Amino acid sequence: MSAPVALSGAAIARAAQLADHVAIEVVADTGSTNADLLARLDNLSGATLLIAERQSAGRGRAGRSWLSAPGASLTFSLAWKFNGPLHKLLGLPLAVGVALADSMIELGVPVTLKWPNDVLKDGAKLAGILIETRSCTAGNAPAATWAVIGIGINLLLPDALEAQIERPAACAPWLAQMDGNQLMAALLTHLAQALARFDAAGFAAFQQRWNLLHAHQGQEVTIIDRGQVVHEGICCGVDHLGRLLLESGGERLEIVSGDVSLRVKQG
Repeated sequence: MSAPVALSGAAIARAAQLADHVAIEVVADTGSTNADLLARLDNLSGATLLIAERQSAGRGRAGRSWLSAPGASLTFSLAWKFNGPLHKLLGLPLAVGVALADSMIELGVPVTLKWPNDVLKDGAKLAGILIETRSCTAGNAPAATWAVIGIGINLLLPDALEAQIERPAACAPWLAQMDGNQLMAALLTHLAQALARFDAAGFAAFQQRWNLLHAHQGQEVTIIDRGQVVHEGICCGVDHLGRLLLESGGERLEIVSGDVSLRVKQG
């Protein structure tokens, strides 16, 4: 078997479509690509993609760690400046999920989406999304908001990594066999297109597609917040703001994204 092609910002830029306005950087090793870009926001001139071949302190949602292994995972963050204040970014994690799912489906990997920010394969987590934001102003210019979008994808699941994760996880060996630069270019192309669309139209432009990819549509689920059951009901998709719609006790509840876990009710 030939050695994997090294990731290259220049090679990714050549292969990516409609993403030539994104600066692309590749580092061999770092703690967290999200933390690195957050620390550099004041000095960024525009959208920036940072890919780490190894990430030792990756973070997931709700303060969890994102565990990865060299060659087995793809970990990267994309800093993107949006027009308008923070509240305009409602539903952004779900829009990013649609972009990731569509790119993987196009590459031959069937996936679904779990609210609010997971990509599933065969019912287990294949990829996760962590978005951190910072508002910014410049004199009398309209408000803008930076979002640092961190993404981790399991390409392979070595036994040692699977044991560390301690929860159902999926991998995509087909993607692991691809030229990494071509894979990253495909992901970046979908992400750049989706983020520009989101900036113009918000999550409403993605609502229908997200609901078509919803893994738990029509299923009875339990909503867990900080270890406690807070709601139970039937999943009815998401609304135009990305809120989860739950039929419970004859009422329709709107669940707001946050430190909330969704589990399919057993039995």
